[in-house]
Amino acid sequence: MKVILLEDVKKVGKANQVVDVSDGYARNFLLKKGLAREVSAANLNDVKLKTGAAEEHARRALEEANATAAKLSGSSVTVEARGGADGRLYGAVTAQDVSNALKAAGYDIDKKHVVLSGPIKNIGAYSCRVKLHPEVSCEITVDVKVKA
Repeated sequence: MKVILLEDVKKVGKANQVVDVSDGYARNFLLKKGLAREVSAANLNDVKLKTGAAEEHARRALEEANATAAKLSGSSVTVEARGGADGRLYGAVTAQDVSNALKAAGYDIDKKHVVLSGPIKNIGAYSCRVKLHPEVSCEITVDVKVKA
């Protein structure tokens, strides 16, 4: 029996894939658990529409990430942290601090997308990478200053 998988099924296939399985396996497991649907013209059309919409969504996300990277690339963000007179910070500047500074500058970047090369424990300028999309990332400068 040919079925369209709605979810990934181990050793059978990936989601939205048409596979040929035994009748009993299809009726008693895949269809009963809602993991698959029988192949019909309407169901095939639904799969085509869903995959087309998903591809369009991915394309728009990539374009948006490229546009944001063009604006953000090479920019500088200032982070203020508590520190001593010798230039050392009492704590460390984290990805959350950089994310908050980016949000204050008008960019909605989550802390999970900020990649620091190491802990920032001194004042100065540091290079930081921002991953906007799996295929798009850019470099920014983080300027760390002591809070007055």
